[in-house]
Amino acid sequence: MHFSRVCFFAVSACALAGVYSSANASIGLDLSYVDQSSAAYGRFRDYVDAAVGGNRSGDFTAVDAAYMYKITGGTQYCALAIDVAEQQVSTAEGAISGGGTPAIARDSYLYVGGMLMDVAITYDWCGAQLSSSQKQRYSAYAEQTLYNVWNPQQAAWGGRSYPWSGWSVNDPGNNYHYSFLEATIYWALASNSTTLWQPFLDDVKLPALENYFSAMSGGGSQEGTGYGSSHRRLFGEYRAWRDSTGEDLGNANSHMTDSISFWAHATVPTMDRFAPIGDQARQSTPDLYDYYRHLVLEARYGTNDQNAKDIASWWLHSISVQRMANNFNFRYDLLPAGGPGHAPAELSYLSHGVGALFARTSWSPDAMWMSFMAGPYTQSHAHQEQGAFTLFGGGDWLTVTENIWSHSGIEQETIVHNVLRFENDGSTIRQDQPTQSEMQITQGDGGNVTAVADLTPAYGGDEHIQNWQRKVDFQGGLLTVTDDYAVSSGTQAIFQINTPVRPVVSGNTAIAGGLRITVVQPANATLTVTDWTDVDSDFEGGFRLDVAGGNGQYVVQLGHPEEILASGFD
Repeated sequence: MHFSRVCFFAVSACALAGVYSSANASIGLDLSYVDQSSAAYGRFRDYVDAAVGGNRSGDFTAVDAAYMYKITGGTQYCALAIDVAEQQVSTAEGAISGGGTPAIARDSYLYVGGMLMDVAITYDWCGAQLSSSQKQRYSAYAEQTLYNVWNPQQAAWGGRSYPWSGWSVNDPGNNYHYSFLEATIYWALASNSTTLWQPFLDDVKLPALENYFSAMSGGGSQEGTGYGSSHRRLFGEYRAWRDSTGEDLGNANSHMTDSISFWAHATVPTMDRFAPIGDQARQSTPDLYDYYRHLVLEARYGTNDQNAKDIASWWLHSISVQRMANNFNFRYDLLPAGGPGHAPAELSYLSHGVGALFARTSWSPDAMWMSFMAGPYTQSHAHQEQGAFTLFGGGDWLTVTENIWSHSGIEQETIVHNVLRFENDGSTIRQDQPTQSEMQITQGDGGNVTAVADLTPAYGGDEHIQNWQRKVDFQGGLLTVTDDYAVSSGTQAIFQINTPVRPVVSGNTAIAGGLRITVVQPANATLTVTDWTDVDSDFEGGFRLDVAGGNGQYVVQLGHPEEILASGFD
């Protein structure tokens, strides 16, 4: 989208006549859900009051102060919101007048959503306490910011050209995109931009968003579970748009509602960790955190499905994060968690949109749990983990991606995942994107499930990999993995399993803590162990068991030692 009429923001306010109008503007967030007798409200109030008194943390936002104004009517809160917003705008003006770019443009405008939301809510809710010159300056700043976001090659500050990459401006599956939408939604509402930003949203961006998520059945994110926490922002945008315009984007398709079940099933039985799919950049270990609580709180509040609300309530009351840990997230705990709710009725779950299968033997903390990946590989934060499985039991990981023992949390290669590793001339063949693997499942009782996946597409037509079919059979807590494959001459396939403790090998079996691994086929397999700390300094621990010697097939069974012995495989 290119706008013919542009105001290049500088220190002095610029005229935007006809582009915006502050008359009748309204960010209509309905805060009637706030229980002022709750402990969550008390924590949030005390946090904001401390800021009013001068004890303001670096993460404090104008939105926090404006929420307290909206709830209580206390004008001291608007004064604080204006102080925070004014600091942002005046600092930006200083940077621009010096020939540079403001902080809102950093990291390809990643932080534009929260920063412009601060300005927009202050402009709208606290407008009566703003001077006319402040309103003009805030508007000029916001208009130029949004122009730059959506017109990356024409972006400018102070009349000077500052083009940027335009990363994800047209990708509704990317976390950056939700920040761009948040900025646009809040400013469109605050400025009553009926001739520019609201039509842009109505006619261009929101239909594209709805079309994308209409095809994402099963919930979750193609970026994985780490960056998938960004849906908390998306679902919050749905709430703001619904409360302000009456248009219910969150229930226009099933994605938001499905995401409640996705997160319930993606959470391991001990209710403190989740399936580590894709990059885990916040921290490499997939521990539940405020962001996930916020995501489900938003989804619960927004969904029209009562059963989903009950599942969300159960999850919120069951997970290890019973309240926001960080004060800059206190505002989100004002959303109601509801009554005790109930766990999902089913023990296995498939998200077609993500290509993620989860199954467990029960909803008790000592259950066995597994995950399996086969689906779209499209996003930069996704991993080369098509065909990967994870097993959790006895309260801990039995086998899981080595990425969670890395410092970075962004080790994406096939070598760190529980897949077949294909090698040709000593080089590992990578999985390609964008590709689409396929999975078919058969569900039984007690969490029993069988999945058959065609993973050949994940290699993008590489001539060395002619076929790879993987079957995972989860029965009574035992996982049997069967691979059938065909490769070119000079290419070999190695079955790899990553474990938290060193596997002890004996013939065709290995014991790694509470996990027994039995190689059924080939009978003459070679089992070797790699210590990841010897491979790369990015790894803090973990081991990989390589099973070699296959000639078109591998059959491997994984489970607790006594269960595998009882099954007859040995």
